[in-house]
Amino acid sequence: MTHVTGTLVLAGTPIGDIADAPPRLAAELETADIVAAEDTRRLRGLTRALGVHTSGRVVSYFEGNESARTPELVEALVGGARVLLVTDAGMPSVSDPGYRLVAAAVEQDIKVTAVPGPSAVLTALALSGLPVDRFCFEGFLPRKAGERLGRLREVEKERRTLVYFEAPHRLDDTLAAMAEVFGAERRAAVCRELTKTYEEVKRGGLGELAAWAAEGVRGEITVVVEGAPEAAPAELDAEELVRRVRVREEAGERRKEAIAAVAAEAGLPKREVFDAVVAAKNAAAQGPGKGKELS
Repeated sequence: MTHVTGTLVLAGTPIGDIADAPPRLAAELETADIVAAEDTRRLRGLTRALGVHTSGRVVSYFEGNESARTPELVEALVGGARVLLVTDAGMPSVSDPGYRLVAAAVEQDIKVTAVPGPSAVLTALALSGLPVDRFCFEGFLPRKAGERLGRLREVEKERRTLVYFEAPHRLDDTLAAMAEVFGAERRAAVCRELTKTYEEVKRGGLGELAAWAAEGVRGEITVVVEGAPEAAPAELDAEELVRRVRVREEAGERRKEAIAAVAAEAGLPKREVFDAVVAAKNAAAQGPGKGKELS
């Protein structure tokens, strides 16, 4: 007979406006056998606002005790418990406690599900006015200046839109570092106090935003930065264009296809590459030393 284990439920919680709480959250809070909360005091405020009461055991699960408490929660899950994991705001395990518990549950073949909820990452991305078709989440940058610059240089040429979390007292230093690495004109958006009373989205170049942040900024911050621009094709002189066509021809390509391929590589009209090839052929026909021969 197959042993039936419990279920780990990751529940998103409001990032500001309590009205954004997903409807299923209240039911899960009332019925879970164990509620693991990043801050039990914040949990009490949440349940009061939702008008619900937890019937199960409430335990703390935060960065300081995550490693020690995970085995205890996995044991309860193996025993059949339904464990609800909530953090102070947003989705558990996204720059919040939860990853260790999810990984341990998966290793024990325990069912893991979620109550989807508000996300500062997606909300800021949508409000930023920057491209949203491709993006990557970078979390918090290191606090030390040298390490922060090193992390930024790792993604200096990243084409996707970048999303970061940052503390308000470090925002000006972070934006200044971004302007140094990415360029002062790179577009960005600082999203502050999302869904709260004093929500603000400040858009502009990184240099401009760094100067603005130097005056002091409060609240919870998400920074969205435009991806690196597409690198311009290297400018190739006529001799190099002819050389590349010749290499392709020697590899078996027909001249027409070789010219088209080289033009695409260089970001040039096919006619320009064709003219370079013809000019080289004419120069070669005039005598030795007059040009690179193309037969």
